[in-house]
Amino acid sequence: MTDDRSDRILDAALPVFCRYGYGKTTMQDVARAAGISRAALYLHFATKEDLFRAGSRRAHARALDQVDAVLAEPTDVVSRVSTAMATYFGGLMAQISSNTHGGELFDASLSVSGDSVGEANTALVSRLAAALDAAAAAGEVSLSTVDTTGEELARLLLATADALAKASPDPQVWREQRALLFRLVSAAITPPEPTPPQPTRRRAASKPSVAARRAER
Repeated sequence: MTDDRSDRILDAALPVFCRYGYGKTTMQDVARAAGISRAALYLHFATKEDLFRAGSRRAHARALDQVDAVLAEPTDVVSRVSTAMATYFGGLMAQISSNTHGGELFDASLSVSGDSVGEANTALVSRLAAALDAAAAAGEVSLSTVDTTGEELARLLLATADALAKASPDPQVWREQRALLFRLVSAAITPPEPTPPQPTRRRAASKPSVAARRAER
């Protein structure tokens, strides 16, 4: 957790990292942006790496809070999982993906704060898996149809979404491919609608034959 002063420093630091990139950003740059002395900055964060890791932890914690809110919505589970993943990655990438240093900052998040990223992704998988398992228990989806579990499917979705994001730098292409991915998942695990019973037709009474009518006379 961070206190109010640390939060204000982290708020000021992100635009600085976006402007200069991770490598060229100095603690003096961050202190100037935060309106404090460099000495005061060091009282909160001993190194630039500590500062960057704290920002990463906070960003991932906020993204997970948004995921919790999405998964609590009263919609079908595939839509909730899809929206939760889009919210998670969209919130993390919104500010850094739109500037020239986005790639450098993304790499820094893995090299400098890889442990925080890994922990957050594990927490995301846990949340998605719980939603999928609950939906399966309620009969909304059938995971057994594709011989999988909520956790296995959540890990597959996370890995696939990550690969799609890396394959194309165009956000629109990524969104379209992700939408296709979830349409395929929905088709695979959503039970078919039950076929309504067909009304039974009553057979009309057959008319007596000519021979039967003659015999009655």
